[in-house]
Amino acid sequence: MLEKIPHGIGHALRGVRAGFEKVASEDRAFAEAEDTVTLASTAFEDGGSIPSRYTADGEGLSPPLYWRDVPPGAAAVALLVEDPDAPAPEPLVHLLAWDLPADLAELPEGQLHSPDHGGLDENLGKNSFLGAGWLPPDPPTGHGPHLYVFQLFALDRRLSFDGHPGRGAFLEAIEGHVLAKGMLVGTYERP
Repeated sequence: MLEKIPHGIGHALRGVRAGFEKVASEDRAFAEAEDTVTLASTAFEDGGSIPSRYTADGEGLSPPLYWRDVPPGAAAVALLVEDPDAPAPEPLVHLLAWDLPADLAELPEGQLHSPDHGGLDENLGKNSFLGAGWLPPDPPTGHGPHLYVFQLFALDRRLSFDGHPGRGAFLEAIEGHVLAKGMLVGTYERP
């Protein structure tokens, strides 16, 4: 949807960004949680470019992810993907997956539901376009590179929601229950 913003407007909004300090794992409520979970992808390196296959310019599949070092006492893990460079007051949510099994160690390519693909749609929260699933990166043309912050939270309890929670309800539910966290950052700029 943001790809429809004309290049000139995207360029004019280049300095308007939510800010990295607003991503969930940087929130003071989660500052005590140790950054000991390793989160990675076979598709891109930490700080590297996300292949267009996983964006609105490609197939829009959810990227492959894997993790390790989830603490033994974890009851579940949750994954939140945010774009802090969106021209908005808060980061744009691209994915919210909650109550994943604590012993799960990976999500294969396309595993999660996205606009043009099937995939698991259980335990998915609302992205910023109010859909439940992977919202492929689609930064405005001319806006410059965007960071996509993949955040994995190891939780001491399982979560339960009626329906598809939004970011606020999710963060409220995990406060005080994060044992450890991990982060992977990918970048994407519309060609």
